[in-house]
Amino acid sequence: MFGSKKDTTLDPSMEQVGTIIGPGAVIDGPLSTKDSARIDGTVNGNVTINGALIVGQNAKITGTVSCLNAYIAGEVNGNISSPKGKVEISDTGKVIGDVTCKGIIIDENAVFQGKCDMTNIDKSSATVAKERAAADKASDDSKPAEEKTNDNSQKEANK
Repeated sequence: MFGSKKDTTLDPSMEQVGTIIGPGAVIDGPLSTKDSARIDGTVNGNVTINGALIVGQNAKITGTVSCLNAYIAGEVNGNISSPKGKVEISDTGKVIGDVTCKGIIIDENAVFQGKCDMTNIDKSSATVAKERAAADKASDDSKPAEEKTNDNSQKEANK
């Protein structure tokens, strides 16, 4: 309503979770699901999730993690791969390993020890800025002459 934009950030409470590993549960070996998952227990093995992964505050994963998006409030000892999605490490989260993702959020007091490789970064910020400036100029050029005159007089008045 009123032209507000929809927030597209990863909200763990809004995820449709199909698999839940409860507190106290221990999995020794790989875990793989075709939907989103929440882990509140312990997994000693690689984790492959086709959807989002939520690692609860008391959860611990020892192994490589591959998922679409990840919200880490617990501990992950291993690399996280989310090349098309986002990884968020909350203030209680701890990640010891490398992260590959499109976007990352690390809250204050979170622990992240490793390196982060950002995917889909084909252009430098300077290139993006030049493209935006060119697009702005092109949109100015397509305005009727009356609007351009008004824009220029407003710019002059602001000086």
